[in-house]
Amino acid sequence: MSDSRKRHEALLYHAKPKPGKIEVVPTKKYATQHDLALAYSPGVAEPCLEIAKDRENVYKYTSKGNLVAVITNGTAVLGLGDIGPEASKPVMEGKGLLFKIFADIDVFDIEVDATDVDKFVEIVKAIAPTFGGINLEDIKAPEAFEIERRLIEELNIPVMHDDQHGTAIISGAALKNAIEITEKDISKVKIVVNGAGAAAISCTRLYLKLGATLQNIVMCDSKGVIRKDRDNLTSQKAEFATDQDVHSLEDAMQNADVFIGLSTGNIVTPEMLLTMNNDPIVFAMANPTPEIDYDLAIKTRKDIIMATGRSDHPNQVNNVLGFPFIFRGALDVRATKINEEMKMAAVHALADLAKRSVPEKVNIVYDEVSLSFGREYIIPKPFDPRLIYEIPPAIAKAAMDSGVALEPITDWEKYREELMERSGSGSKEIRMIHNRAKSNLKRIVFAEADHLDVLKAAQRVHEERLGKVILLGRKELILELKEEIGFTADVPIFDPKTDEEEERRKRFGEAYWKNRQRKGRTLSEATKLMRERTYFGAMMVNENEADAFITGYSRPYPSVVKPILELIDKEKGVSKIAACNLMLTKQGPLFLADTTININPTAKDLINTTLMTSGLVKMFGMKPNVAMLSFSNFGSSNTETSKKIRESVAFMHKHYPNLVVDGELQADFALNAELLAKEFPFSKLNGKKVNVLIFPNLESANITYKLLKQVQGAESIGPMILGLSKAVHILQLGSSVDEMVNMAALACVDAQQREKNK
Repeated sequence: MSDSRKRHEALLYHAKPKPGKIEVVPTKKYATQHDLALAYSPGVAEPCLEIAKDRENVYKYTSKGNLVAVITNGTAVLGLGDIGPEASKPVMEGKGLLFKIFADIDVFDIEVDATDVDKFVEIVKAIAPTFGGINLEDIKAPEAFEIERRLIEELNIPVMHDDQHGTAIISGAALKNAIEITEKDISKVKIVVNGAGAAAISCTRLYLKLGATLQNIVMCDSKGVIRKDRDNLTSQKAEFATDQDVHSLEDAMQNADVFIGLSTGNIVTPEMLLTMNNDPIVFAMANPTPEIDYDLAIKTRKDIIMATGRSDHPNQVNNVLGFPFIFRGALDVRATKINEEMKMAAVHALADLAKRSVPEKVNIVYDEVSLSFGREYIIPKPFDPRLIYEIPPAIAKAAMDSGVALEPITDWEKYREELMERSGSGSKEIRMIHNRAKSNLKRIVFAEADHLDVLKAAQRVHEERLGKVILLGRKELILELKEEIGFTADVPIFDPKTDEEEERRKRFGEAYWKNRQRKGRTLSEATKLMRERTYFGAMMVNENEADAFITGYSRPYPSVVKPILELIDKEKGVSKIAACNLMLTKQGPLFLADTTININPTAKDLINTTLMTSGLVKMFGMKPNVAMLSFSNFGSSNTETSKKIRESVAFMHKHYPNLVVDGELQADFALNAELLAKEFPFSKLNGKKVNVLIFPNLESANITYKLLKQVQGAESIGPMILGLSKAVHILQLGSSVDEMVNMAALACVDAQQREKNK
C-alpha cells in the first residue's frame, strides 16, 4: 500500500461515518417520560442522596466501577514523540477501543494540556472521583515515573502507566518461559537492554524481580552503554549504570544470553548475534521495524528464541495481552491500586497459560496444526479466548492476598462465568477470520471488478494481505478506476469478452460442455457463455486457475445462483446446497440458516442444512449449539411447519446424538437461557449458549438476518454457500465494501480448509 493511500485510508477511517472511534451508549431505558423521570429529575436525587450518605454507594448506583480514564499529555506518543494533547487523542481513543473489545471496560479518554508534573498530578487527582481506574499513557520519561508514583500514593483507585508496565509484564512472562526452555539460570544470564525509556526501565526492574541480577545487566541508550562514569545520568538510568569494560552495543552483545530491544529498528547485526552465547534469547520489540529482522535472526542462529512486537511472527510481545485483563481483575475486586504483587501475578498467569493445551479455536486462527509450548510459542496469542477468564482472576486474587481489594470475590466459578460472558464481542470473529486468511494466501477472483466498490474491496484484500486478487471486468475501466483510487499494485486482470481470452474461453467452454452435454448444452453455447463473468470466474476455480470466487454484487441473487449450480459440483453426499449468514451480535456470533437458497425446505433439507452449518461452525473453531426455530415450542402446534421441525430434530437425536440440537423452539426461548431452563428443563440446549439458528423457511431466515443488520447494527458475513465442492460465494446485491472484504477473507479460509481436507 502506498504511503498516500495508507494516509487517506487512515484519515477516512477516523472521520467516517462519524468522527472518532468511541461513543457513549445509554445502558438504561429512556423511551418514556417515566424512564426519563427516573434517569434524571426527580428520580436521580435518590441515588445522589444514598451516595452522599456513603460514598462507596457510587459503585452501586453509577458506572464508576467499570470506567477507566486513559490519560495523557501527548509528550511521548507512539513513535511520534511530543505531539501535544489534541494530536494524541486518536491514540487514546484507540486504547479505549481495545479496553472495550478485549475486557468490556468502558473508557473516557482524557487529554491534558499540562507538562509540569505538579500540575498534571493535580488535574488527575481532581477528576479521579469519576473513575474506577486510571491508565496513564504516552507520557515522556522521566516525568512519567514521578507522575505514576505520586498518583499511586495519593489516590485510592488502580493507577498504571501501561507504557512502562505493560511491556514489562508481557516480556517478563515471555522471558520466564524462554529461560525455562533453554534450561538456564536467570540469576546467571547476561542481559543486554537496548533502550532506556520508561518501558525499558520498567522491564529491567521487573526482570530483577524474576531473579535476574543487577551485575549481569548492561543497559544502552542512543549514546552507548550506560556506564557509572557517564555524566548527567537521570536517577533511572543511574540505577542500571555498569562499571563493566563495555562501551557499545556491539561490546555488550558478546557472550550475552538475552537481548531486550526497546529502541529503533535494524541496529542489531547478524555478527552481533553470532557473538551471543548458546540458545540466545532475543526480544526485538521496536515497532514497526524490530532491532533485527525476524527471518534474518533465525537464519543467523538456529538455536535462537526470538520475539518481536509484530503479529506476523511467532512470540508477539503485545501489550493487549496485559492491560485490559489487569484492569479487569483490579476493577472487579475494587482494588485501591495495582501493586507489584498484581503485576507479578499477571506475569506468572501469562507464562503458565502458554504451557497449557491450546484451544483448537486458537490453532485455527493462526493456521497451526497444534500450538504447543516451545521456542515458537512462549507467550499466549492475543486472540486466545482464555485470557479474559484466566488473567483477571489471577489479578483479583493477588489484590485480595496483598490486602488492596475492597470487594473480595468468594465464588470464583461464578466470576469466571461472568468473565466469559463479557467476551461476546463479534468483531473478534472478524479479526480471527482475517488472521487465518493471512496465514496462507489464496487466489480470489472478483467477478465485478469494474464496479468501484468491488475494486475498493479487492484493493483492501490485496493491501491487507487477505488473498491474492484476480480481477474480472472491462480492463480499460478497471485500469481507470485503479488509478482513481490509488490501487497501483500489478494484479491479474481478465476481460472475458476480449480476444485476449479466446483460448481460455474455448478451453473453459469445452470443459463445461463435457459436464453438461447430456443436459441440453451444445459446445457452441457453452463456449459463448464463457464471455459472462460468472461462468468465466467459476470455471477459473473449476480448472484450478483460482482458489475462490466472489460474485453477485451487481446482479440479483437468483440470477447468479443458477449458473453457479450448473458450473460447480456439490460436495459428496450433498443433495441440496444451502446458505448461512454469520451475524456478529453483542451477545456473540450467531449462525443463521438457510438465509438465501431454499424457499420451503423439507425435513430432510433441514437436516442437511443443520449438518452443513454445524460443520461451518466447527471450521470457525466453535462447538455448534443448534436451535431449530418455529412459532411453537416442543409440540405446542401441529402445523406442517412445526411437524417438519420435530421430524428433523427426532432424526438428529437418533442418528447424531453427539450434536447439540433441539426444537421446535421459539426464538426467545432459544436465546434466553433462563427462560428455556425454567419452562423446558428437559431440552438438550439447557446450559448451552445457542450459536446456530435453523429457520423453517427462507422468509423467516432472510427477514431475521436483515432486521438484525438494520435495526440492531449487527455485522453480517455471508451469505456463505454450504454444500459446494469449491470456495464459491455469492454476495447480496449492493453489498458494502466491508462485507465484500469479510466475504473474501472467509472465501480464502474456505479454500484453505478444502486444501487441508484433500
